[in-house]
Amino acid sequence: MSVIGTRGLTKIYNGEVRAVDGIDFEVEAGEIFAFLGPNGAGKTTTIKMLNTLILPTSGSATVAGFDVVKHPAEVRRRVGYAAQDVGVDERATGRENLTLYGHFYRLDNRRIRERVKELFELVGLNGYEDKMVSSYSGGMRKRLDLAMGLIHQPQVIFLDEPTTGLDPQTRVHLWDYINKLAKTMGVAVFLTTHYMEEADRLADRIAIIDLGKIRTIGTSDALKKSIGGDVVTLTPPAEKDEERQDFVKRAEAALSGKPFVTETKPSDGQLAVYVKDGAAAIPGIMQIMGSQGIEVKTIAMSRPSLDDVFLKYTGRTIRAQEGTQTTFVQMRRQANRRRNR
Repeated sequence: MSVIGTRGLTKIYNGEVRAVDGIDFEVEAGEIFAFLGPNGAGKTTTIKMLNTLILPTSGSATVAGFDVVKHPAEVRRRVGYAAQDVGVDERATGRENLTLYGHFYRLDNRRIRERVKELFELVGLNGYEDKMVSSYSGGMRKRLDLAMGLIHQPQVIFLDEPTTGLDPQTRVHLWDYINKLAKTMGVAVFLTTHYMEEADRLADRIAIIDLGKIRTIGTSDALKKSIGGDVVTLTPPAEKDEERQDFVKRAEAALSGKPFVTETKPSDGQLAVYVKDGAAAIPGIMQIMGSQGIEVKTIAMSRPSLDDVFLKYTGRTIRAQEGTQTTFVQMRRQANRRRNR
């Protein structure tokens, strides 16, 4: 059963900046659903519309069976939210943080005590209930923040970049807790991330979002299979950007239309070549490069990864788009200046 559903959901700032551009998707109970994209892709804006923090410009969305515009109070009662920035009070104990949130949701004292015990167990913070949060590590604060979003037993939990800034070991531990929520408690988890590994290992389904649009949705395996075959990456010996771009153009032109090549994609001064059988294709690729006088520094073959999927559907790598957030902020500032003149 769908607990989140959107149809043409759109958010436009100042009449011109499309932060979210007509997206459609559904999330099932007990599913971990990931939005994968760079900063500025529209991930946080989508979450804020779904948990009623901001209004959509157009389109519709339902969460736990309620329209986010018509019945925002009903939606809020049924969702939890852990933002990118940890929202815990460092001057209080872990128990006091959770107790306060329990009162926000009008739980009685007996139920709050039960939930505090359950949640400290769930997120592995047993023994730290009465310690000041200022003494917690960064990973412990993240786990407490997650527990606070779960105090009222929501049907849906929104996790916005939940492991940003955590060390690899703590990140893996947090993944375990998130997985427990969905698989043993039936909570729908809506996760945003720019970490490929996080989406790959944790999510049941992944939506790749870029510049406010959903480019594709599927399981990690299905998305990788959509590429079809192997990826052969050609790297030029040149170091200057102009020379690397020239290499990519020449190599792409030389390989275009060859029967063993299904697609080519430029990527950060390299050329990704999609083929059915990488081992069989490499000798042919090198022969063509040699005949065209195109020098190749390295050639590497790999099975398709989510990086390759992202490149295929957006035309860029997720790393290459990290400047998008700056561009988006600049666009909003420019629009504000024009409006205030």
